[in-house]
Order: sequence, then structure tokens, then C-alpha cells
Amino acid sequence: MPEIPVGAQIFDVVFHPTFCTVYTGLLTGHVKAFAYDEQGNHKSAFALRPSKSSCRGLSLNQDGSHLYAVGKAKSLFTIDTKTEDIVDVRSGAHDVSINRVKSLVPQLLSTGDDDGTVKLWDPRQKDSVREYTHHFDYITDFLWIEDKKQLVTTSGDGTLSVIDVRSKKPEPIAHSEDQEDELLSIASIKGGSKFVVGTQIGILSIFNRNSGWGDCVDRIPGHPMSVDAVCSLPPDLPNVDTTSTILTGSSDGYVRAVQILPTKLLGVVADHGEWPIERISIGSGQQGLTIDQPESGPSTANVGSKKEEDEDNEPRFQRKWWVGSVGHEDVLRMTDLEGFFRDNEGDENEKGALGVQVSDEDSDSGGSDGDDAEHEVDDKDAEEEAEGEGDREDEDENSDDENSDEESDVPQQKKRKRKPEPESKIVPKKRNKNTVVAEPSFFDDL
Repeated sequence: MPEIPVGAQIFDVVFHPTFCTVYTGLLTGHVKAFAYDEQGNHKSAFALRPSKSSCRGLSLNQDGSHLYAVGKAKSLFTIDTKTEDIVDVRSGAHDVSINRVKSLVPQLLSTGDDDGTVKLWDPRQKDSVREYTHHFDYITDFLWIEDKKQLVTTSGDGTLSVIDVRSKKPEPIAHSEDQEDELLSIASIKGGSKFVVGTQIGILSIFNRNSGWGDCVDRIPGHPMSVDAVCSLPPDLPNVDTTSTILTGSSDGYVRAVQILPTKLLGVVADHGEWPIERISIGSGQQGLTIDQPESGPSTANVGSKKEEDEDNEPRFQRKWWVGSVGHEDVLRMTDLEGFFRDNEGDENEKGALGVQVSDEDSDSGGSDGDDAEHEVDDKDAEEEAEGEGDREDEDENSDDENSDEESDVPQQKKRKRKPEPESKIVPKKRNKNTVVAEPSFFDDL
């Protein structure tokens, strides 16, 4: 698994839509860009420091020509990715620290701060276009619904809201009920008809926009700790049901691939050890430059990958999907997404789709796509693991005790304003990267 050291904790990561370049926002306030090739080799492209305060959020516009950065400095910075210069600074864009930024359409972007205020911006204007104050705790994530021109926001106050950017009213068109838990992340599935929301206690809440935004229609238990990041898969990823599969980043340090409706764990994509996952992003550059070529694009020096030339004689590289995941550590982990699913596909005959053991009950219930039903995220290879422990009993007699002691010594870092996780919601279990713990009461209904 390729790793890119950056020298400080990473708060956000985004990929350029066309070039083989990835951008990171750091605790030190730096924005660092790295070029990469199809083998995962990397090279530093540029480093800027718009502010001495931490950079919490990044977003690229549609063509990747401008990078927007926000953070503790309360300002909105615009970086030209071609010239590598800061071309616009909106000081005091918010009254408090800004937590998230999202480019929506070419002439509109959104920002959300620690007090729950959401602002819409037109890059051509100095002041914000509209301001929303219906949330009272920090904005955790944004999701853009293209066909409806709607912005979905999730918040630490336990609710999500839907903003119609075409409306001139400073209030959302929908605001959910209190979910009694912090909503930390959101991604779309089923062609944009359903949405998965990660929560503080490890539940995946499913919202169906056809049923309204008042409350979730499904709750999927299983993650042993908070789900801080969720990410949809690119639609053209081969050999995968991209409409129902997502990546989840949890505080236990694992990036998992999970299929929703029917619900099953497909495996662990990346392991960050004891470091909580902060953000997940997927990218696949199609163009790049070799080291010995002059750079004419936005910092896209590609490191030794094989290139092809298109009709304009521009170097074009084989498309390959990478997962960039970051935790509370100083490295960006790059994972070959196609390679992960390809490795799991080899066991399909014995274990079902993508190498996961699926029971008959799971297959039947998954096809119904039913609402108001809780679904289990199955343990991967649970039987094989139990048998293996019997064979290793003489050698590793004390391994479980050592793992338990090591786990208990690691402090759990929390985000700002987070509530303590209720102990009754979590089932203690030995940490295993290929399993997700589900509440025992769930099995009573199967």
C-alpha cells in the first residue's frame, strides 16, 4: 500500500478530476499537492501555506482549475492549481472556524462552520449569496444532489437539512427530526434515491428522499466505533455493484467496503492501525507528465508510469482508481481500489459475491430492499477464524490478553463538541479488521 508522508496531520484530501494529482490540507495550515502514477509512486508538486491556522477542508471546482481551502482562520482561500498561487482571500468569511467547503456548480460553492452556519458563495462576488442558521452545532459534511440542485448538510446537532440553492428563502426546504446522535458523514447510493449517513455510535442511517427527509427508513448496526467518513464508488468501476456499495471510515482505524441492501461486509480496504479515519476520497487521474517533461498543467508531474498519447499529442495514462484515506497521522495512504475488489472476486464461487459468506436469510431479505428494517453487516470468515484459533492455541496462548491490553492503552481522540459514546450501544470484542460487531438483539428478528 503506497504511503505519502506529508509531515503533519491531514484534515482533508481531494483528487484532481483529470490529472494525476492529489491535494491535502494539513494541521499546520499548509496545502500540499502530490503527483502520482499508476504504481503509486509519488512526487511533491507544490506546497502553500494560506494561513498559519489549520486547514480543515478542501474542494476542487468542476474542471479542477481552482482549489478552495477553509479552516480555523475563518477565511475562504482560492488557489489556482495551474499557477499554484493564491488568487483570492475572503477574510472573515465566517464568524467562527470553518469546517467544510463544497463546490456545487461552476459559480456556486458552500461553506459550513463550527456554529452550524451554512453560506453560499458566488466566486465572482465578494460577499456571500445566502446564509442559513437552522443548525446549532458544527457542519460535518455536504452532499450535492445534481438533478434537484439541492444541497444536503449533516450536523453535529443530530439533524440533516436540504437546501434548494435556487430558492431565495434563507431556510431549508426540509429539516430532519433529531436522530439523537451526531451525524458525521453522508453519501448517496441506489442512483441517488437513497443516502447513507454515518453516526457517532457506529450506526449507518439510511434516508430515502422519496419518503421524505423527516426520519431515516433503515438503521444498519455493526461498526464498533463512529463512522466519520463515507464515500460512494465511481460508477464506472468494473466488477462492482457501485450503486449499493460504499466505503466507510471508522474511528477504529479501518476503511471498509460495505454493500447496502442487501447488507454485507466486503472487506477491509485500508488499515490505519489505531488512528481514527478522518476523510476518504477516490480519484483517478487520466493525464500526467513524466519527470523530464515541462509542466504545462496543474502540477501533474507523473512519476514513471507508461503513457499513451491522444489526438492532441498530450500524454494520457491508463485510468486507475485510487482510494486516499487519512487519519490522525502524518501520511496519506493510497489503495488500489480495483485491486481490492479483484482480490475478493477470486473467492466468489465459495463465499458468494466478492468473497463474503452470505446466508440464505441475508439474500432473501436483501432483495426486498425493505424500509424500516435493520440489517446486519456480516462478519467476514467468522467460522474460519474460530477454527484457526483452535490450531494456534498452543503457540499464541496469551495473544488475546496482549491485544486487549494494547487496545485499552490507546487514547480515543474525539472531534470538537462530540458527545461521549453510550456504552450500552457498543458490544466489546477483540479488534479484528475483517469483522464488524452487530448488536445481539438484531438476530432475534432473523
